[in-house]
Amino acid sequence: MRYSINPKFLALEKRLLTIISNFDNQGEVLVKGQRNSIKLFTEENLVINIKSFKKPNLVNKFVYRFFRKSKAQRSYEFALELLKKGIGTPNPIGYFENRSLFTLQDSYYACEHLKYDLTYRELVETDYPDADNILRQFTQFTYMMHQKGVEFLDHSPGNTLIQNKGNGKYEFFLVDLNRMKFHESIDFKTRMKNLSKITPHKEMVAVMSNEYAKLSGESEQLVFNTMWQLTEDFQYRFYRKKRIKKKLKFWKK
Repeated sequence: MRYSINPKFLALEKRLLTIISNFDNQGEVLVKGQRNSIKLFTEENLVINIKSFKKPNLVNKFVYRFFRKSKAQRSYEFALELLKKGIGTPNPIGYFENRSLFTLQDSYYACEHLKYDLTYRELVETDYPDADNILRQFTQFTYMMHQKGVEFLDHSPGNTLIQNKGNGKYEFFLVDLNRMKFHESIDFKTRMKNLSKITPHKEMVAVMSNEYAKLSGESEQLVFNTMWQLTEDFQYRFYRKKRIKKKLKFWKK
C-alpha cells in the first residue's frame, strides 16, 4: 500500500491502515453509490469519513499507476491547497492506494467528518427558509474562490456543505474534490461556466447574478445573460445524455 497522512493525524497511522484493510467489512455506511462509497469510523472523539473510489477500468489502472495521480491523491492534495487559500473543506487526513507492480487496484480518501445543516441541493429542491440570504452568501463564497484562482470543476448542488452559524450567517465547505484547477486568474466566462451546474431555476440564477455583479463590478445584465445561457446549455447536454442512455438501455433489452 502507498499512502500519505496529514502530519496532524500521524498518531492514527496504524488505526487508519487497519481501517483501510477492513473497509469492506467495517464502518457505518454513509453513501453506497454505484461508483463510490463512503463510510464513517469513530476513533475516540474523532469521526473519520473515508471515501472508497470505484475500481478503475483496465486502462486507468495502468494510467493511475504510472502517469496520473489517483482521485484519492488529488482529493487529499487539493484539500490541503484549499485550506491554504482559506477555502472551506473538511480537514484532510490522508489518502491510501493499493497497488500492484503495474496497476492501481483501489484508492481511498480520508477526512474529518463534518456536521452540516444542508447542501446547496436543498435550496434547489425545497422551499428552504432564508434561501435568498444563503444564495447570496454562497455567491460571495464562490466569488472569493474565483478571486483566489480556484476552479472547482464539480461545483454542483451536492458538493457544497452548508453550516448555519446563527444570526443569518453561513459557512460553506467543498467536498468531492478530485476535479479542480488552480489559476493565477480566472476569466469571466470560465467563472460563469463554473456556476452553470448549480441550479436549473432561473430565479435562483437571477439572485446569484445580482450578487456576483455587485462583487465583481460587472454589468448585472451581462452576468445574468451569460450565466443563464451557460446554465441552459448545460441542462440541454445533461438531459440529452440521459435520453441517449435511456435509449441504449432500451435497445440492450
